[in-house]
Amino acid sequence: MEFGISLPGRGPLAKPDQVLTMAARADALGYASIFVTDHVVLPASMARSVYPYSTTRQLPGGAAQDYLEPLALLGTLARATRRARLGTSVLVVPYRHPLVTAKMLATLDRLSGGRIILGAGVGWLREEFEALGAPPFEERGAVTDEYLACMRQTWTTDPVTFRGRYVSVSAVHALPKPVQPNGIPVWIGGHTDAAVRRAARLGDGWHPIILRPPGLLLPEAYATRVRQLEAWAKEAGRDPESITLTVRVPMEVRPKRMKAPAGERPLFQGTAEDVIHDIRLYADLGVTHFVWDPTHQDMPSVLDNLERFVHDVATRVGKARARDDRSVVAGAASTGRTAGGLARDGRGSARPSNRRTLDQQRKSKRKRTR
Repeated sequence: MEFGISLPGRGPLAKPDQVLTMAARADALGYASIFVTDHVVLPASMARSVYPYSTTRQLPGGAAQDYLEPLALLGTLARATRRARLGTSVLVVPYRHPLVTAKMLATLDRLSGGRIILGAGVGWLREEFEALGAPPFEERGAVTDEYLACMRQTWTTDPVTFRGRYVSVSAVHALPKPVQPNGIPVWIGGHTDAAVRRAARLGDGWHPIILRPPGLLLPEAYATRVRQLEAWAKEAGRDPESITLTVRVPMEVRPKRMKAPAGERPLFQGTAEDVIHDIRLYADLGVTHFVWDPTHQDMPSVLDNLERFVHDVATRVGKARARDDRSVVAGAASTGRTAGGLARDGRGSARPSNRRTLDQQRKSKRKRTR
């Protein structure tokens, strides 16, 4: 079991010094991953678009706000961190030519020593597609599939030749290749049928945001999606166990002295015992990687929460693993992690040689929950 964080790309915390402080602290604390988010421009009018993660269907904060470019930010994070894997959550694949994106990501993988994950999405903001001169908004799913195929070809062959509907490349050298021998892993974002099918057909992982209404994936709904992913993966001739199951969700470990707020408790927000309970709910469905969003917009609260999670939750989860093989920390020993799935050395995720062990553990866990 692994735990990571998502850095804010916009809003009060999206300042270079602040995101670098958060990343450095997470890396020092042993978090397994650090993710950044993507927009290039925010059109003044988004009237023709529907934001999928808000009940208002509008992007919170509006258009006139800073938004840090993710690939440029990853370049700085590659040198500012040492252990954590670095990824996009998610990169809007149709916005950038796949050959350029593949080269940039391969360079980042070299700079970071093989720590890059490509979280990939199709996008939702029609006006941004038009401003960037991207392929037609209505064709973004097919474009994403083809661009991902082109990027994988770029990472694993030389010279690169690719023939598609949206991009064609003829016998070019795109060097250096990524450090990771099979190319950069691709985690498919999204919670819709199309997103889950794409993860089943093309992804190394499924990476949905799970608790932003109306895009809710409560445990029962997440379990249904996992069953669909497994069925669609088999239809595509793939082993479902090779697809990493992840979630991204706001997390807060409430200080012991803090009084519980009124109303229903959001999942992954509460006492240490509450958060451990919620981790177990999703771990029992096969989730092996949790990515935490901040719940506050001030730096001291965010940093304090990162530390509370490590000391009050992650360490206890690790101890539970020693007592109970069915606990949420499956694979902690074999992946070279300290208690709770935090990075100890290297990259903050399992080496390729450990993949079979992790897959066997996840398969066993899924069987027990069916």
